Amino acid sequence: MSAGKNIRTLTLPQLKEYFESIGDKKFRAIQAYEWLWKKNARSFDDMSNLSLELRKKLAEEFELNAMTVDTTQHSSDGTLKSRFKTFDGHLLEGVIIPTEKRNTACVSSQIGCSLACKFCATGLMDRKRNLHFDEIYDQVAILNEQSEKMYGTGLTNIVYMGMGEPLLNYNNVLKSIEKITASDSMAMSPKRITVSTAGVAKMIKQLGDDKVRFNLALSLHAANDEKRNTIMAINETNNIAALTEALNYFYEQTKNDITLEYVLLKGVNDSVEDAEELVKVYRKIPTHLVNVIEFNPVSGIPFLKSDEDTTQVFTDYLAKNRVNVRVRRSRGKDIDAACGQLANKKSA
Repeated sequence: MSAGKNIRTLTLPQLKEYFESIGDKKFRAIQAYEWLWKKNARSFDDMSNLSLELRKKLAEEFELNAMTVDTTQHSSDGTLKSRFKTFDGHLLEGVIIPTEKRNTACVSSQIGCSLACKFCATGLMDRKRNLHFDEIYDQVAILNEQSEKMYGTGLTNIVYMGMGEPLLNYNNVLKSIEKITASDSMAMSPKRITVSTAGVAKMIKQLGDDKVRFNLALSLHAANDEKRNTIMAINETNNIAALTEALNYFYEQTKNDITLEYVLLKGVNDSVEDAEELVKVYRKIPTHLVNVIEFNPVSGIPFLKSDEDTTQVFTDYLAKNRVNVRVRRSRGKDIDAACGQLANKKSA
């Protein structure tokens, strides 16, 4: 590996400048840029319309830290999970969830996570480092290729709901979305992208100030501070009142969709009283949907999934109180690809 600069940090004008500085033509920069962001080159050797000599020079002067696929697992329900390997040997996971109408990629923003939410497998891991914007982009590009190959059509939606807290890797997450939505790259609509947060109030407001165009999901999981503190330590510094204020600010600035995520934990947050408190929170936030999520069992985590009757009573109460509610059924449980299960577990 060269000790050079990551070539994907260069803009097209900077690439043109570089090619001119070595006495080459500007259009070579356009060709190289296309390899980096449209054709998803994994190495300089892939850039077949550049001369061998030029490819060698690029490899000497720059790094192309492309992500590779370590393993892929297929679920009986059609879900596909890939474990990716970074250039420095770290592992992380991404998932494709296919349905009749859409193919959604669930991508990671960090290697591990520092938040230690009590119901999440990733929370049992240490945070090794943030993912760089081009590493997040690589996940999407690879999952898109897999989607086309497996299901005959590319990705329609992207959710930043994999490993890590996206708002604690703010700049790289925004830069990755900028690349994914760029017309000279994947040209995905930002309205088809949702970033999920455990609730970092300051950064939610920053999203508003930055006038982002993608949607936001808040992992709420309990509708009072006392209960939320016990399962999500982040609530001690980002309580429900602070998050309510931040989400209202975000909506005022962007008018983008906000979803509340609520995982049902047996005997913890699934009573009618809990539903009642959730209705109160829902009415204070300009949210368009509450996603009630089935808990997925994880080794080393003490919680259990709420039974069907309890789930029905809970969601019926919400619906009766004019809450737009949807139950998100788990996909990919048999390969540990479902919500809260991503932990780089080795395939059997």
